[in-house]
Amino acid sequence: MITVYSAPWCGHCHRLKAQLDRAEIAYTEVDVDATPGATELIASLNGGDWLIPTVVFPDGSALVNPPVERVRARLEAR
Repeated sequence: MITVYSAPWCGHCHRLKAQLDRAEIAYTEVDVDATPGATELIASLNGGDWLIPTVVFPDGSALVNPPVERVRARLEAR
């Protein structure tokens, strides 16, 4: 299962989660505003920038603000 790091105020996050829901791709959501250490974690994955939405895959790789098709392709490639 993937993990989506997001925030309630982030429009891109809402869009991606809605697309994942429609595509029936399961995910765990982490609210970066409410989770201590979340911004530091995604910054470490994104070259020092804490960009959202960040999608983390089971293998530890990550994508920032990806289209749902790219998420699906990455999951299918596993």
